[in-house]
Amino acid sequence: MTTVALAVTDGMLHFELALACEVFGADMTGAADPWYRFSVCGPSTVSFGRFTLEPDYGLDHLPHADTVIVPGWADVDQDPSAELIGAVRAAHEAGARVASLCTGAFVLAAAGLLDGKCATTHWAHARVLAERHPLVTVDPDVLYVDSGSVLTSAGKAAAMDLCLHLVRLDHGSSIANTIARRLVVPPHRDGGQAQFVTTPVPAPGNHPLAALFPWALERLDHPLTVEDLARQARMSSRNLGRHFRSVTGTTPLQWLLSQRIRHAQELLETTDVTIDTIAAATGMGTATTLRRQFNRTVGVPPDTYRRTFRSRARSNRHGSL
Repeated sequence: MTTVALAVTDGMLHFELALACEVFGADMTGAADPWYRFSVCGPSTVSFGRFTLEPDYGLDHLPHADTVIVPGWADVDQDPSAELIGAVRAAHEAGARVASLCTGAFVLAAAGLLDGKCATTHWAHARVLAERHPLVTVDPDVLYVDSGSVLTSAGKAAAMDLCLHLVRLDHGSSIANTIARRLVVPPHRDGGQAQFVTTPVPAPGNHPLAALFPWALERLDHPLTVEDLARQARMSSRNLGRHFRSVTGTTPLQWLLSQRIRHAQELLETTDVTIDTIAAATGMGTATTLRRQFNRTVGVPPDTYRRTFRSRARSNRHGSL
């Protein structure tokens, strides 16, 4: 029987913590026999949000587990405790498979387990993780990364993707699919977390491009060029590029492409118009160009994206009846 230990301390995120308990700690009699022997390890009573938890063992029990799960870390600006870092490192050195959920990757990185490896975390914190731990290759687009003895997941629901992946590794696809059906979640999701990331439009402000952004957004169906934008902003192309970098962190053409993709996502989510129509409405020209750019940016083809989000909308409507 494989043993799974959940490493908890004050300041963990309760969603990821509860999710791990639901997958590895639930009674799965009839689905898989034997199932996991599950325990919660932490220092005395643990508080997280409105909840408190009584661990089964102390953190010094982690090296006795086959798999250690580290839930999300609520405040990424606060260093994990030395006790937690040491226990996670000791578990890995003892041969345990260690997996982090969401921002739990910050704990693994602090323990040195991600050095020289590829890892992921919630897209909103990926840059911070990369800056704080330069030896870690952070991929902000994927749902999870399996580096063998160390695994990391993206944010929130992606933690379920990683947990099901672990079940699939230990018990096979059939059992993982059975667990997914019990939990009413897909056993596998296409693409990565890039499809869930919104592309913000800079807020109006007192800067030279304040009037240019809404002008461009109203003309996404036009084949706009850098020269068109520079002419509208009444500045040189070089000066425009400098201001764009300052305000958006990217180039004019990359910003335009991001806004075209964002508009395509909205149309795929809310309308039934054809891909050709969306390509024209977003200035992509042809369905082939839209599919290529959309797949490259979002990680899934437009048709897959539409099925995913339209199905979710239908489920939400049915659930509210």
